Amino acid sequence: MAPAKHGAFDLSSALDQRHAQQRYRQRATQQIACGREAVVDGKKYLNFCSNDYLGLANHPDVAAAFAQASADFGVGSGASHLVCGHSHYHHQLEEQLADFCQTERALLFSTGYMANFGIITALLDKQDAVFEDRLNHASLIDGGLASGARFRRYLHADASSLQEQLKISTARRKLVVTDGIFSMDGDVAPLKDLMSLCEKHDAWLMVDDAHGFGVVGEQGRGVASLVTPAERPQIIVGTLGKAFGTFGAFVAGSEALIETLIQFSRSYIYTTALPPAVAAASLKSLEILRAADDRREHLRQLVSKFREGAQQIGLQLMPSESPIQPIVIGGDGDALALSHSLKDSGFLISAIRPPTVPEGSARLRVTLSAAHSLADVDALLVALSRAHAAKK
Repeated sequence: MAPAKHGAFDLSSALDQRHAQQRYRQRATQQIACGREAVVDGKKYLNFCSNDYLGLANHPDVAAAFAQASADFGVGSGASHLVCGHSHYHHQLEEQLADFCQTERALLFSTGYMANFGIITALLDKQDAVFEDRLNHASLIDGGLASGARFRRYLHADASSLQEQLKISTARRKLVVTDGIFSMDGDVAPLKDLMSLCEKHDAWLMVDDAHGFGVVGEQGRGVASLVTPAERPQIIVGTLGKAFGTFGAFVAGSEALIETLIQFSRSYIYTTALPPAVAAASLKSLEILRAADDRREHLRQLVSKFREGAQQIGLQLMPSESPIQPIVIGGDGDALALSHSLKDSGFLISAIRPPTVPEGSARLRVTLSAAHSLADVDALLVALSRAHAAKK
């Protein structure tokens, strides 16, 4: 293999620097299905870093729907949606998602990243402006930058900061973009305040609710369902790979929005459609998710138990009532060392470090699932208490 160092393409120095900063990322190869437990390198762990919030990724009915559809339709879709890859499973799922979100239409994308990127770049150009929360997901930031629109970032969840920027904007179109539940902090965007500002300044609001769907709201309809219909955003984005337990993403909104994306969103037009079997599995998952009040209630109990116990230990939590429960450590090395210590005790929890989170805010990102038991949380708290005491 040719050496990594070669003139302008000196790749080794950047890799060496990331190693030195203790920010080098490595993949853990899973050896069993996604669930409460994980097996890595032959060792079993309690898994507290999955986004499978309702425990549906390995649900037998979802797996059976996938198996039946793959037997009927094969494995691949064979083409993009606009050529011949749009199956009746895809179409039915879009109709069901629109009903779920209480919007006129919904549109499937192959990934959440492609959805966010494709929506923003289809709607905006250099005549326009995009206003993004400072803690937005990378896909939202990248979409805003790639659109060519004037790119502005407001202070996290701060409506007054956004207002100062909106009131001086002279852009043709103004799009405010936010996560619904923020993926690294776990807090909820102030949708009511943001929507009020958008109405006042003739702007649209786009909410990426990847971590809210299935978890919050009536039937798990997400953060947009927590406000009145008049206060709901014009663009709602969700992913299927988290609480739904499958794969892919969707955008929900008006007839005009969806038709615009079908005609102009490059990440929709120029990519192969999801396998039909994935859409069939997602249909079954959506059916289960809507009726999963028991799972959501159990998840709330787990979150409450974890927060109460972590605070008693003296750990620094963030203001999150969601299944995302970050423990702020600060230093990159300290966060990594705690992650390794917990792994030695049988718990899989990722250390999240810059550039994913701001400098000085490295953390353990504990994520809870309805697949966990109260005893699992107790066991984690015991391990955290021991590690915290050892650090002192």
